[in-house]
Amino acid sequence: MSAGASRFTRFLNSETGPKTVHFWAPVFKWSLVIAGINDIQRPVEKLSGTQQIALFATGVIWTRWAGFVILPRNYLLASVNFFLGGVAGYQLKRIYDYRKAAGDNTSEIVNYFIHGATPTQIEAAPVEAN
Repeated sequence: MSAGASRFTRFLNSETGPKTVHFWAPVFKWSLVIAGINDIQRPVEKLSGTQQIALFATGVIWTRWAGFVILPRNYLLASVNFFLGGVAGYQLKRIYDYRKAAGDNTSEIVNYFIHGATPTQIEAAPVEAN
């Protein structure tokens, strides 16, 4: 590549440019962040604690690896994972606060995160009409 190449040309031909999976994987992963933001409008009892834990763990782990450990550093991947962890962390806090207000202690809330609702909780939940 010539020394006079434009910044855009250098970006196109870089190892993290749009001709590589290092560009497109984070771009498509933003859909998970957008879905998580849309879930903020969803009632808390409809959220999955297990799913949010998985998204939070993915976000935290891959933010560190993509931004600080793996070479070449992929800041686009690190940024999407940072926001993914942030949205999932917020959803976990919403679930925690909801369960705490429902009278659960911390061990019951952790159990709810891992195993979901118990049969007793499912029977006690109100049934919505279609």
